[in-house]
Amino acid sequence: MKMRLARTASARLIRPFCLAKSVGRFQASDPMFELANCAAVIPCFNEADAIATLVPAVRRQIAQVWVVDDGSTDATGALARRAGAAVLRHPRNLGKGAALRSGLSRALDRGLTWAVTLDGDAQHAPEDLPALFRCARDTGARLVIGNRMGQAGKMPWLRRQANRWMSWQLSLQARRRLPDTQSGFRLIHLETWATLSLAAERFEVESETLMAFLAAGQPVEFVDVRVLPSRRKSHICPVADTFRWVKWWRRYRRTMVDRAST
Repeated sequence: MKMRLARTASARLIRPFCLAKSVGRFQASDPMFELANCAAVIPCFNEADAIATLVPAVRRQIAQVWVVDDGSTDATGALARRAGAAVLRHPRNLGKGAALRSGLSRALDRGLTWAVTLDGDAQHAPEDLPALFRCARDTGARLVIGNRMGQAGKMPWLRRQANRWMSWQLSLQARRRLPDTQSGFRLIHLETWATLSLAAERFEVESETLMAFLAAGQPVEFVDVRVLPSRRKSHICPVADTFRWVKWWRRYRRTMVDRAST
């Protein structure tokens, strides 16, 4: 009953979000959204089963694809390079947050304006990428997140429940609806990203990045996307990664309280 009342209260925080759906290569007259100004960043750890087909699918949408091989012990890096991606390699596994930071920093150093991030297990449909660009163009958002919850039934039960609980917590903090805070399918404005203080090394990076954009007053939107079946078991460890997320969440809330009191 308490959970139901809390969800009813959180419903008052709901605000509309971008519901654009699109299939096909994106084209726009605004130079800011030219695909030459964007790269795809794919953090990977042991994704040999998926990366050889994922990279060509992404390249049909965006020419520049960078795979960050985060200490893989299989042929992920070699297969990605053979498929046409540029490969950045960590000599050991540093975590998704560190891999994203390496890839996004490289895109920024190359003078690009935007980066799209996708998970390396091919759970995100590259054909949904145009919808993220269109939402950014139409709304001015500096962070656009692919919302999978319209097809939540296709997600593993435990991951789905954890996502809903985390998204509910963050929505209450942000005082707006954040339907899929754990999605790694994102369009990120790089100069804005570079101004944020981000420290997460592992899977909590998705929450940290989202809340940092919001805390900085930067516009954030969500776009409905499809959910594709992953080709391997999730790298997320339900106990360890949930514990790590809770530690991050408590630290974040303390920081917000300290800022409010000064």
